[in-house]
Amino acid sequence: MTTTAPAHIDVWDRSDLDEPGRLRRVVRRVGRGRVDDPAWVRPSLFGLLIATAFLYIWGLGASGWANSFYSAAVQAGSQSWKAFFFGSSDAANFITVDKPPASLWVMELSARVFGVNAWSILVPQALEGVATVAVLYITVRRWFTPAAGLLAGAVLALTPVAVLMFRFNNPDALLALLLTLAAYAVTRALEAGSTRWLVLAGSLVGFGFLAKMMQAFLVVPAFALVYLLAAPTSVRRRIWQLILAGVAMFVAAAWWVAAVALTPASARPYIGGSQHNSILELIFGYNGLGRLTGNETGSVTGGGIGGGGTGSQWGATGWKRLFSSEMGTQVSWLIPAALVLLVGALWLSRRESRTSKLRAAAVLWGATLLTIGLTISFSKGIIHPYYTVALAPAIGALVGIGGVALWQHRAQVVSRIFLSTAIAVTAWWAYVLLERTPTFTSWLRLVVVVLAVAVVAALWIAEWVPARVKRGLAMAVASGAIVTALAAPAAYALDTASTPHTGSIPSAGPSSGQGGPGGFGGGAHAGRPGAGGFGGFGGPTGQQGAGGAPPTGQVTRGTPAGGMAGAGGLLDGSTPSAALTALLKTDAASYTWVAAAIGSNSASGYQLATGKPVMAIGGFNGSDPSPTLAEFEAMVKAGKIHYFIGGGLGASNGGSNVSSQISTWVSSNYTATTVGGTTIYDLTTPTS
Repeated sequence: MTTTAPAHIDVWDRSDLDEPGRLRRVVRRVGRGRVDDPAWVRPSLFGLLIATAFLYIWGLGASGWANSFYSAAVQAGSQSWKAFFFGSSDAANFITVDKPPASLWVMELSARVFGVNAWSILVPQALEGVATVAVLYITVRRWFTPAAGLLAGAVLALTPVAVLMFRFNNPDALLALLLTLAAYAVTRALEAGSTRWLVLAGSLVGFGFLAKMMQAFLVVPAFALVYLLAAPTSVRRRIWQLILAGVAMFVAAAWWVAAVALTPASARPYIGGSQHNSILELIFGYNGLGRLTGNETGSVTGGGIGGGGTGSQWGATGWKRLFSSEMGTQVSWLIPAALVLLVGALWLSRRESRTSKLRAAAVLWGATLLTIGLTISFSKGIIHPYYTVALAPAIGALVGIGGVALWQHRAQVVSRIFLSTAIAVTAWWAYVLLERTPTFTSWLRLVVVVLAVAVVAALWIAEWVPARVKRGLAMAVASGAIVTALAAPAAYALDTASTPHTGSIPSAGPSSGQGGPGGFGGGAHAGRPGAGGFGGFGGPTGQQGAGGAPPTGQVTRGTPAGGMAGAGGLLDGSTPSAALTALLKTDAASYTWVAAAIGSNSASGYQLATGKPVMAIGGFNGSDPSPTLAEFEAMVKAGKIHYFIGGGLGASNGGSNVSSQISTWVSSNYTATTVGGTTIYDLTTPTS
């Protein structure tokens, strides 16, 4: 007697192998996808992934080095295995970047194979994005319909900030992939109370720590909550399994931390972003609790402002932050709909058993969305708009799961109310967001609203039309709802993909021309036309930034990265002239560092142009106490540094002023010359 396999398990009956004809049918079914999948599923999935790959890879070379801070580290890691392991910003291993190196490892391996160039650095990021979409589809499809998985993947793929980050070389791309993989592992663990899958989930989160430190742990409450709630095993076993998963997470994160901490300081680079050359200080301070409280020693901001926890120098805090001019157009297009559909999914599963898959999925992705969203919303430290890419998989999953589940029950009045509300709130919010860039596709606002009205009306009418037209009308309603949801974010996604992005704080979508907090971020996207700049960096009026750095924060549409000459600054890499590059290369083999510059971004452009190590004095912000003045003098005396490149970054939040001391010492003892518009000092020829 043949038994039917559960819908979520990819098996077929062994009796199918008894005859050649049946075997051929099995092969055809497997080639098409899961046994119970319709014929259109596999082509649709391939179409989604191919379209995503095109969107993420098309024209990548226009962004040049993108974030030159990380590109310089990739160059270093492609030349030195020591720099590879520690995440050094230069091949001579003076100082590390202020993040762990996992995301760099992927790009560095690519650069070792294909050479150091924009494509070898950025294509791996794009492929991580395609993989994230695929994993989200697989995760949602495992318990739900192909339509739910495809819708979830499409929402993720077209989220503007996802398009931005999967076309950029910040660590967020790898983090998003690892956390989505971890959610898949939790999904598998929930099916049968599997310790193996739960431990794998913990390991993936731990490895995510090596991409972006403690931000990876924001999913842990959601994972633990859903497992305690829905795993089909005893409470005691659930708790024990979570402890094992926690141990796996710790080990996956701690092995590299332990290796760095136990390596003598003399045998490794200085830990960038710390004030005491300590990896633990970086984890719990600058990249940890400081992001929540605003107390980030050595940062470029003093932390919280506004009193009563209402704001910070990185933007107003509070539950509306994700919808603000700074972050709204990055990620919030479908957050209102996701929340409505979350409630709808919980309502549908209200009478189901404790192990209900619909409820478990709603809790998994809903708790993930709320935990990460609230953390970003209320944190007083450095929070950039592109951090919101971590929300995109959860938004996609909730829209796909909740939307399709309610659609399947649309005969019920309450389900139609949830669906109508989700469509209406999506159209309203799209109209609001599109108004922030009134000159960008101004016609789209009206189209989305009119389409939403038509879809909602047809949704209610469909229950009373004759059966012969009911199916066709239902298809029209479903298609119209999807277009209503995705039209506006898709327009922003296409704009993002068609515009080069450089600098440390990129932003998705067209510029609104509005200033953000402190003149930075906000509606005028950093790295885009009209962007404001912190402390004067990148200001639209051409004013100098703190410490005399030139305004390099503006990038004109279609302008390749590196298209503007300058010494760089806090948030943008330097772009040396051909004459200066040639000078720095002269007799480069005789020196450990061909030059030294204050701040990692300033150093990065010179390093990428010459292919030789450039010392980043003071790390990213120029505020790390490395090297000390005495150490710098000793290295100059030993003939390890050829040139010093002028320019400074200004004051910081309680960090070291050693970079200022070094600048003063150099200007007092060496003669300044100008090459290609940049002030340099030859450290081999003192004035006395």
